[in-house]
Amino acid sequence: MAGGLTENLEQAQEYIEDCVHCGFCLDACPTYSLWATEADSPRGRIVLISQAVESGGEISAEAARHIDSCLGCMGCVTACPSGVRYDKLLELARPQVEHRHDRSGGDRALRRLVFETLPHPRRLRALVPLLSAAHRVGAHRLAPGRLGAMVQVAPKPPAPADRRMSIPERTAPVGPSRGRVGLLLGCVQRVFYPQVHRATIGALAAEGYEVLAPPAPDCCGALELHSGEQGAALKRAQATIESFAGLGPLEHVITNSAGCGSAMKEYGDLLGTPLAREFSARVRDVCEVLGGEPPRAPRGPLEIRVAYHDACHLRHAQGVREPPREMLRAIPGLELVELPGADDMCCGSAGIYNLVAPEPAAQLGRRKAELVLSTGAEVLAAANPGCVAQIGHHLELLGHPRSIVHPVELVWRSIQAAG
Repeated sequence: MAGGLTENLEQAQEYIEDCVHCGFCLDACPTYSLWATEADSPRGRIVLISQAVESGGEISAEAARHIDSCLGCMGCVTACPSGVRYDKLLELARPQVEHRHDRSGGDRALRRLVFETLPHPRRLRALVPLLSAAHRVGAHRLAPGRLGAMVQVAPKPPAPADRRMSIPERTAPVGPSRGRVGLLLGCVQRVFYPQVHRATIGALAAEGYEVLAPPAPDCCGALELHSGEQGAALKRAQATIESFAGLGPLEHVITNSAGCGSAMKEYGDLLGTPLAREFSARVRDVCEVLGGEPPRAPRGPLEIRVAYHDACHLRHAQGVREPPREMLRAIPGLELVELPGADDMCCGSAGIYNLVAPEPAAQLGRRKAELVLSTGAEVLAAANPGCVAQIGHHLELLGHPRSIVHPVELVWRSIQAAG
């Protein structure tokens, strides 16, 4: 499904016609919850995209503004009783915005800065000392506008000990083998949260999997795909498929970042080739694997109260809700609590959203942090690096920081506790 509205007018029209404008999406939409304006709801954006389709793909400045304001969280897809594929429609519309809409110089510069840094692990590593210094001196208060906001919500650099520890390219299984899996290292997760990769490898190996963690690719293309930079995303998708193809037969290709998994499961539709479809069919979030089968490795007790946050690209885009909870419930002594009302609204991170739209992102981040605090949990589990950074930042702003970890980190601690 490569291309935008112009190349896929017929397909876009099919998605548009599925919408009956019933309004079930409204309560699930973060921007509608903030502003209560029809144009900033899923069905309102569908009307604007419909107008673009009728005009042969032309995007008005108004339509571009409201499409940009969408977080792409896909909460509406889960809520929709008619099965409207708003996710697919948004992926057709956003490249059209990039090709047809004339952004301001400041917007172009900011987006270029984001895409010239985040998908590049080596560049990110070079920025770690600068970010460390910026966090120490509060440089976000000195940097102007959105640049200051970027520094403020950037992930905290890992501890020096974590930075120095390498990630093995091959890890043998413990006990009889259940098969070989490949692990995507990616960009942000690799640089800022390497402990998540080590926990993923440790837990999978303990459960009987041989784990291969190739240094390539640098990035799966998720940030670019979900932001309308489709040309770059296509190249990264192809490079990712080629990297894992070179490893030989694999049971699964594992991700531990919700946004990455969502993008990689779309490669089949994005590239439209048999190889891409076969690749996408093998992609699994680590929670799907560890939470989808009875544990083999013993679990030791962790006497902690844990709240779980549903990452949008895991729950809504991938439809993975129960496996992370099952992983956590299998840990002796761990008390799992839900956010009030089983809240699954976006935290405001949403790929690059909190970098390019810091004001609404901050409102959503504060709301989520307040809900986390209301649970009384000592620890928050979240399966996406953007969510970890965003919610952690707003918990600190409220003066109540909490430990935020990936669910697989708790599983690995439990396995280690069992000896």
